Amino acid sequence: MISQTVEYALRAVVTIAQHEGRPCTARMIAEITKVPSAYLSKLMQGLVRGGLVHSQRGLHGGFVLTESPREMSIWDIVNVVEPMKRFEQCPLGIQSHGSTLCPLHRRLDRAMETVETIFRETTVAEMLSEPGSVTPLCEEHKVFSLDLPAPKPKKKRRKPNAKKK
Repeated sequence: MISQTVEYALRAVVTIAQHEGRPCTARMIAEITKVPSAYLSKLMQGLVRGGLVHSQRGLHGGFVLTESPREMSIWDIVNVVEPMKRFEQCPLGIQSHGSTLCPLHRRLDRAMETVETIFRETTVAEMLSEPGSVTPLCEEHKVFSLDLPAPKPKKKRRKPNAKKK
């Protein structure tokens, strides 16, 4: 029903929302969401143009949502990335059908209407706070911290019988 591009956009927005206003770099979003970096960069440009995220350059730069996750719906994201097209007339162009849909296309349109309604009624915040479910894109915690210190490199062990040079 939805494309991989829409899925990737939803993952990116959810990840940004989990950081509660702290900028998320493209590299971190790609790492968390498992979206290829080059693909994500292009997708993020579209989300910026669509007004869903704001991009900040510089040392503390990254992406932030332009509005609260409580105000942003799944539909908002889908509509920016790949708007769903409803059937208003016969998609096959059959002249005798005109704007009257055949039983197949009428049912397909009803299914799309149902999906649209659910997407419009579901906010990003609701996905993040749904009780009794797993947290989106997380193993254990609701929020990833971008400020985690980098892991310290492990010292190489010498073989017990290795001679020093």
